[in-house]
Amino acid sequence: MNVSIKFLGAAGSVTGSKYLLRLDEEQILVDCGLFQGHKELRLRNWAGLPIDISSIGTVIITHAHIDHCGYLPRLVKDGFKGKILCTRATAELMPIMLKDAARLQEEEADFAYRQGYSRHSKPEPLFTVEDAEAVKNLIHGIELHHNCPIGKRASIEFFKSGHILGASSAQITLLGERQSKKIVFSGDIGRFNDPVMSDPEMFDQADAVVMESTYGDRNNPSEKVGEELAAVIHDALLRGGPIIIPAFAVGRTQVLLFHLQKLISNKEIPELPVFVDSPMAISVTNLYERHPEWHKIEVVKDHNELISIFDSANIHYCNTSQSSKALNNLKKPCIIISASGMCTGGRILHHLFHRLPDPSATILFTGYQAAGTRGRDILEGTPSIKIFGQYVGIRCQVRVVNGLSAHADQTELLKWAGAIKKGPKKVFITHGEPSVAKGFADFLKQKLGWDPMIPEYQETCLLFEGI
Repeated sequence: MNVSIKFLGAAGSVTGSKYLLRLDEEQILVDCGLFQGHKELRLRNWAGLPIDISSIGTVIITHAHIDHCGYLPRLVKDGFKGKILCTRATAELMPIMLKDAARLQEEEADFAYRQGYSRHSKPEPLFTVEDAEAVKNLIHGIELHHNCPIGKRASIEFFKSGHILGASSAQITLLGERQSKKIVFSGDIGRFNDPVMSDPEMFDQADAVVMESTYGDRNNPSEKVGEELAAVIHDALLRGGPIIIPAFAVGRTQVLLFHLQKLISNKEIPELPVFVDSPMAISVTNLYERHPEWHKIEVVKDHNELISIFDSANIHYCNTSQSSKALNNLKKPCIIISASGMCTGGRILHHLFHRLPDPSATILFTGYQAAGTRGRDILEGTPSIKIFGQYVGIRCQVRVVNGLSAHADQTELLKWAGAIKKGPKKVFITHGEPSVAKGFADFLKQKLGWDPMIPEYQETCLLFEGI
């Protein structure tokens, strides 16, 4: 059996993760992410996959972030009919994510049509809510550490990667006629000793590794997160305006709530009202209470209800568009957490539209902002950004708190890789901006003696021959 891999995403960028394994004529797609960021990347979503979709038998999803699963509705719409395999928590989380992404696609297409700022006479969404619903029937949740067959010549086993709820690294075992081989796909690796999430699980052997490198060029200390958050909040209190935090609905929102409640409990900040303005974040927070095996937050059962810090009295969940719009009228200090984390869509855009011109307001970034996103533009000091077809001036305070990322930093990535005792024959560095991926590949070569390759978009590489 000959085995090759084709890089259909996350090669030369941090989005659109898609890796196509070919086992002779059988094909397995690992991750099926949406491209985000620069326009040239987003246009790839519309170009269609440069492969025969009907020949893909199985899709494996490492976790439910849109850059790893967001292309699934389009894949199914274009003819995929096989199985989608993931962990059980991801199987519950992913339909929430996909439905929200589809709704945003529909809303943006409709808004562009009504406002007339699209080049197309009738803008269409990349996929619809109906397309997202169709994905659910193909999803199969698998227990952690359970070896599940894929056809006759492969099997899949999921291990915790620590990144978000349900996030995994995937170990694919290939069963050749002469020998077996193991390929490890890191997925997105989380942090070690994180206050909320379980630690990433590591591997002691692998014949080939496909490894992410998002923070492969830096260390991201997390010890002072609380101190830095408190400083931003006290400064905002002096200004008298709200704090707007763009945050991913999965992971970042829950970690922020944890840290804010800890600061309040320790009386390091006043008991400010915290508004979670993201229907998806609200649904996801409930899932955290249902899947305590993935994290360290205490969950107790009280009269058939699951109770945690997420049920604190000062946390308010905006379930309706009316409650979301009402936040625009708030003048007193408060904290508004809204998605999306990179300001590419969602309710955060309405908050930015109203708050960016306000000198008393504070926009707080707590995570990575990919090149080409509104978040990166704001962070880099652009004087205005385009929202809803209009340019909005930026006169608010822009602050950053590091250490809240759900991605492992350079030292933690090295720890994960270094656990593999015998160096793998093939190592591919993906999911990083070009300079970061190269720097991390050089770092692994220096520290571990590996010889990593940085694949290009749509490049095909032979993994194993005649096994």
